[in-house]
Amino acid sequence: MHILIVTGLSGAGKSSALRILEDYGFLCVDNIPSGIMNSFLELSRSAEPPVERVALVIDSRTSSFRYSTERMFQTLDRLDDPHEILFLDCSNEVLQRRYSETRRRHPMHDDISAGILIERELLEPIKERSNYIIDTSEMSPREFRRTIESIAGRNDENMFRLVITSFGFKRGIPLDADIVIDMRYTANPFYEVSLRNLSGRDKEVYEYVMMDENVRKHLKMLKEMLYMLIPAYEREGKRRLMVSFGCTGGRHRSVAMAEALYNEMKNFRSTTVQHRDLAIEAQSISERFET
Repeated sequence: MHILIVTGLSGAGKSSALRILEDYGFLCVDNIPSGIMNSFLELSRSAEPPVERVALVIDSRTSSFRYSTERMFQTLDRLDDPHEILFLDCSNEVLQRRYSETRRRHPMHDDISAGILIERELLEPIKERSNYIIDTSEMSPREFRRTIESIAGRNDENMFRLVITSFGFKRGIPLDADIVIDMRYTANPFYEVSLRNLSGRDKEVYEYVMMDENVRKHLKMLKEMLYMLIPAYEREGKRRLMVSFGCTGGRHRSVAMAEALYNEMKNFRSTTVQHRDLAIEAQSISERFET
């Protein structure tokens, strides 16, 4: 049985994740107390036909979990089938806005800000044990669905996933990044008029960035580092690593380097590349220089 534990901050998207998982054939149960988890799974195994995929939400709403994280961990460690943990994270500011818009009460406190802080501290131990951590702060519904589908649709439960992203520092560092690399040390194609409206995905910009010998050395060093680190992470049970490249806007240098590393790593492990601010920055540049 494939068991996926879904947890994370209230308002980060757990209900939406369950709807997507249901589309992939998961039997989904929201807010299940850890004390009855084994009984439920045993019932699922004995069903006709047996349930093969289960997604269980355990979070701060569950009173037994609220007061004993250790008890919840003990329950997970006793499961007969292997399990994975999906943690949905989100920035405090976005959570505050979501609760304000829906006018819902936070499950941990009448004051939304206080509830968010209490819950974040409470859930930190399970976040540290999670196989997948998804920051939904700036995700569109389409991006969120695609990310959950990539987890739900995997055939190899032990497959390591390397996620390579680009971003712009002016919009903040991705909260779920494991390794953040600053690409602002190399010349900015933005100041080349012929390259300004292109992106790091375009050949002209890509070659411009890679023309810097330091960038080429940097790429080689990163590849060698990841070839060393990833097997070590796998031995320690880590199943996901996010490497994030940042530049000023997230359109030129970071995108080019993310694409370059993706091409180097895609045959080594399951690798995806995402560009957080590319579309936003394209619109911003167009508006600033529109005649």
